[in-house]
Amino acid sequence: MKIHYFSGEPWEEAYVRARLPEEDIAFHEGSLAAYPELTDQDTTVLCTFIESHLGEAELSRFPALKLIATRSTGYDHIDLAATKACGITVVNVPSYGEHTVAEFAFALLLALSRRIIDADERVRETGTFSPTGLRGFDLLGKTIGIIGTGHIGAHVIRMAQGFGMKVIAFDAYPNIDLSHTLNFTYLSLPELLAQSDVITLHVPYNPHTHHLINKENIVSIKKGAYLINTARGAVVETGVLVDALRNGILAGAALDVLEEEDGLKEEAMLLTMPHPNADAIKTVLEDHYLINHPRVIVTPHLAFNTTEAIERILNVTIKNIQDFTAGSPTNIAGDKK
Repeated sequence: MKIHYFSGEPWEEAYVRARLPEEDIAFHEGSLAAYPELTDQDTTVLCTFIESHLGEAELSRFPALKLIATRSTGYDHIDLAATKACGITVVNVPSYGEHTVAEFAFALLLALSRRIIDADERVRETGTFSPTGLRGFDLLGKTIGIIGTGHIGAHVIRMAQGFGMKVIAFDAYPNIDLSHTLNFTYLSLPELLAQSDVITLHVPYNPHTHHLINKENIVSIKKGAYLINTARGAVVETGVLVDALRNGILAGAALDVLEEEDGLKEEAMLLTMPHPNADAIKTVLEDHYLINHPRVIVTPHLAFNTTEAIERILNVTIKNIQDFTAGSPTNIAGDKK
């Protein structure tokens, strides 16, 4: 097959060639949009990322195209009606980092609970090697509220139980079998907020989860609780979060995502292109209460980003291409016909 591969990091070429040694692959820096004059009568596969729009105009440039392998979970950058009309199969990467994100959520919790960031800054910036004022708290025996019990949330539950925490959860669609298997209890959202020492968010962003934590329910939070958000920034109403920290409802927070991150479809965008709103976020943070709060940790949407997770994206994509070549396509995002 002849493959055009777009938007990869430089090291990906050797990685992919080694695993698809029989294929004719052309690697391109940047998205398909960076090559408006590129056409190829013989190309059968396009391997793209989410910044490469694929509609009728783009498809017409590759008349022999049979497969689009997007290295992302989302595929709304691809016109599925157009691919269906052309008999092109679309495959994606359904998941790649559930435990990766769960591990990062716990890294944030441990950093909060044991004042790790504060301690490191003290030693580095002042040279003071003293534990005074850096007392933390144990996780053992604390109640953690998991909002969202999908794949990531389930991993967080297992980790929390490994630390001896009591687990309660909220989900719009409770998985009762999972609650029995992992021995946790589902509660309503207000009940969870009222009982949790730690609240961690693992829901997708959609109209139903927009400002899931808001001015109406923030007052239900147990005084002195901690909030962890590795989901999407707009799941939490920022102004309300600030007020909760100022008023002592929340003792602290760890945020890998911010509400100002508009334009971000999914984490995969951050692998090969700058953050779509990085300058605006910088401006917001410079004057933002959160960045100066001593018990708030802010990280730059990092939870998904490990070597292993990125390699899983590539490995699934490579297998998608191999399966299609073998006549048994997997991870189909659109109909072939």
